[in-house]
Amino acid sequence: MNYSKDDLVEAKRQIDSTLHKLKETIKTFESKENPEKYKSQITLANRRIKAFEIANWFIESELEK
Repeated sequence: MNYSKDDLVEAKRQIDSTLHKLKETIKTFESKENPEKYKSQITLANRRIKAFEIANWFIESELEK
């Protein structure tokens, strides 16, 4: 599929926003009294962060073309 530059820039902006929120979520869970209780949520958030970082890399690569 071909996406316009504007589409890619907006997608990156949305991903950056979601990344920020996920990182804040992890901080919140880790600061709880018993962070071990939230281990699965922290793991899921970390996996999502990695996936979004990969997506961002591809978007940035496409924008540099």
